[in-house]
Amino acid sequence: MSPLQSQVTAKVKQCIEHANHRLNKRFCMPAISFRQGGKIAGSARLQGWEVRFNPVLLEENPQAFLEDVVPHEVAHLITFKLFGKVRPHGKEWQTIMTEVFGVPAKTTHSFDVSSVQGTTFLYHCRCSEHQLTVRRHNKVMRKQAVYHCRHCHQPLKAA
Repeated sequence: MSPLQSQVTAKVKQCIEHANHRLNKRFCMPAISFRQGGKIAGSARLQGWEVRFNPVLLEENPQAFLEDVVPHEVAHLITFKLFGKVRPHGKEWQTIMTEVFGVPAKTTHSFDVSSVQGTTFLYHCRCSEHQLTVRRHNKVMRKQAVYHCRHCHQPLKAA
């Protein structure tokens, strides 16, 4: 385990202990893995009581992980235990983020993801160019999907 991963593990523990104290509960430490891939910074596996973190984005954004991503994912677990299945970033989760952890309830990160982007394919419409992921490009090629520009609403065409 890298030093940064150790810091994330310690932060998860701190968040769980803080939630236990603030909510007068006995939540146990979740399983932690550093196998999250793609452009996702982290994810929570609710039924499995596990949090996963993206090791590449962690290395590139260590402070943001400790301040935002870790509480974000732990808040998903706490919300699930307290309220069951609710909207992922709904009012219950927002309350845990702001009232328990004192962290703004942001639903997405704004990290530079170029290092984990993967191959993209150039498409165009009437007004601009678009980069489609391999998955979306393959769906277009198999005629399983048609994607449209959000601005001019025209179908995207391969360049």
